[in-house]
Amino acid sequence: MSERPIRVMIVDDSAVVRQVVAAAIADAPGMEVMATASDPLFAMNKMRSDWPDVIVLDIEMPRMDGLSFLRKLMAERPTPVVICSTLAERGSATAMQALEAGAFAIVTKPRAGLKGFLENAATDLVATIRAAARANVRALSRVAAPPAAKLSADAVLPAATGTALHDTTDKVIALGTSTGGTQALEAVLKPLPATVAGIVIVQHMPERFTAMFAERLNSLCAIEVREAKGGERVLPGRALIAPGGRHMLLKRSGAHYLVDIVDGPLVNRHKPSVDVLFRSVAKVAGRNALGAIMTGMGDDGARGLREMHDAGATTIAQDEASSVVFGMPREAIRLGGVDRVLALDKIAPALVGFGTTSRA
Repeated sequence: MSERPIRVMIVDDSAVVRQVVAAAIADAPGMEVMATASDPLFAMNKMRSDWPDVIVLDIEMPRMDGLSFLRKLMAERPTPVVICSTLAERGSATAMQALEAGAFAIVTKPRAGLKGFLENAATDLVATIRAAARANVRALSRVAAPPAAKLSADAVLPAATGTALHDTTDKVIALGTSTGGTQALEAVLKPLPATVAGIVIVQHMPERFTAMFAERLNSLCAIEVREAKGGERVLPGRALIAPGGRHMLLKRSGAHYLVDIVDGPLVNRHKPSVDVLFRSVAKVAGRNALGAIMTGMGDDGARGLREMHDAGATTIAQDEASSVVFGMPREAIRLGGVDRVLALDKIAPALVGFGTTSRA
């Protein structure tokens, strides 16, 4: 009796990559494509009923990035993963993060001539997948860093002990999001006028992703969108996105608001953490702030939004129907920190209604 074929799942948002890699696997004896998916959330849905032997995984994808998916796999059900990505160049920080998270091997895709490269590299890719299928899964899971203790925002800054100073005309909007947040933020930011109150954002993303994400949004929006740098002022018509791998806090300088970019431990297993941003907004802005928690897994930001609510801020949660994942908004609602639950297309008008002004 012949051995069962190695069953491979391909997770990549490029239809060309899925097609070429699937063809290479289909031509290889003793191997078959179990399924393909355009992003990790589609992959997870398929894996509920059928689990692959090996996963070929891209990093830069919509709704959930590959590194986050890899870490989730290794924490919950270790599975051999071959990273196939343009971002994972040999020796790069992204490649090291993937290996540290438990990836079996990395194949770097070129930024040009992708189809030809994959066709020429098919033999090596198939050999890598075969080796991955023989990998000691327990050893792979030990390579991955053990889950960090789930620290609260206390690990970065203490909770507020008094009332925030309110004597300023400046207002600030704080947004927190995770899985599904890239599309959600685009939907919220694109309609905003350049007179909307200054915005600070935490989107769970690895290092190197946030700058590219901010540049893309900046090209699509009337407001200015950029990756935040320490000491930048929060201005009307400007959205500052926390850089991957660093926490972002709101600070007060006289009557103005600034951002501070700091290192520190993971909070709720994230850096940047929504809870850290929201707590800082609660402390220094109080009722001059609006906070919105949007689509995402887990509970990061739920406690911070409650602190903003208790400090007098206006608070919003994205509704379940329009959320890719309802975890973060659901937890914020459960904790009693939400004034309004809104569909995604209603959030931008609420931000405009909170405050529009001219640049100072």
